[in-house]
Amino acid sequence: MAKTNAELKFDPGFAPYILAFQGTVDYLYADINRFKNLSQKKVKFLQYHKKILDIFYNNIGFYVGCLMWAAYLKAQPKGEIVSNPCLNAEYIESENTADTQFMLKFAELFPKDMKYFLGKEFEFDSNINKLIKIYEEFLILNKGFTETKFNSDLVLPDKIKIDNVDKYRELINSAIEQGDLALLTKDIKLIIR
Repeated sequence: MAKTNAELKFDPGFAPYILAFQGTVDYLYADINRFKNLSQKKVKFLQYHKKILDIFYNNIGFYVGCLMWAAYLKAQPKGEIVSNPCLNAEYIESENTADTQFMLKFAELFPKDMKYFLGKEFEFDSNINKLIKIYEEFLILNKGFTETKFNSDLVLPDKIKIDNVDKYRELINSAIEQGDLALLTKDIKLIIR
């Protein structure tokens, strides 16, 4: 079956499920820190930590999905990528990587907050940091997609597996249908080496 441009969309349907991680985390931590009393801070952190983790894993799922989608697009016959809002925009690397830098810092500090506020040991899967760094490399290699007009323009980091692209599409479609990008976090090992 011939591939059509409809299958080469820049966004396969992620947009409605993308959450502003940094803004939300900054807001929630500001609310926690408005209290002077440590007991009150602990109660607020207890209220917010699951929400913070949900948003974090949603973003991680988004990163996994973006890498999967890029691998899928790259494997298709050459065609124009439809609806790339970044095309021909100004590229500023520091702006392009601000979210990934924030995610890396968060992944470093959140376990300390869990210990401090809740007295619980916590650590993220080691593949999380690896994924964030690979996704950041992907953003840099593609200059924020400002020059990505065709699927052949996409540049994938060497650590991306490209042997299972049809499975990637199935997983993305399933996560989108369920409205939960965090489902893709369990598939990190499918996409990165």
